[in-house]
Amino acid sequence: QVQLLESGGGLVQPGGSLRLSCEVSGSRYDIVGGTWYRQIPGAQREWVAAIVSGGATNYADSVRGRFAISRDTAKNTLYLQMNNLKPEDSAVYDCVARTLRRSYGPGQGTQVTVSS
Repeated sequence: QVQLLESGGGLVQPGGSLRLSCEVSGSRYDIVGGTWYRQIPGAQREWVAAIVSGGATNYADSVRGRFAISRDTAKNTLYLQMNNLKPEDSAVYDCVARTLRRSYGPGQGTQVTVSS
C-alpha cells in the first residue's frame, strides 16, 4: 500500500527556518517531481512550489527567494526548505508527489506556525 506523509512543520519565530518533508513509501516507482501547496483556514489552497522531472523549479511570488523545493529520489522524498519565514507563511502545507506513472497525495499536511 502506497502512503504519502508530510512532516517537519512546527512553531517558529519570524525569520526562522523549517524543512518540510513529503515521503512516499510503498511505491514501485521513483518520485521525479512534485508540488507543495498551503492552505490557511477560510482561504483558497495556494500553490507554493513545484519541481519537475528535469529538476527545474518554480515558486509562487510570495515565497521566491526564501523557499527551495528539492527531491531525493533514493529516499522517494520531496523537501521544502523554508527560510526567513514570515507570519503570513503560517498554514497547513501539503504535497503532491509525481512518478512517471502517476501522482500521489496530497496527504494530511503539516502545520507551520510563524509567530513570536
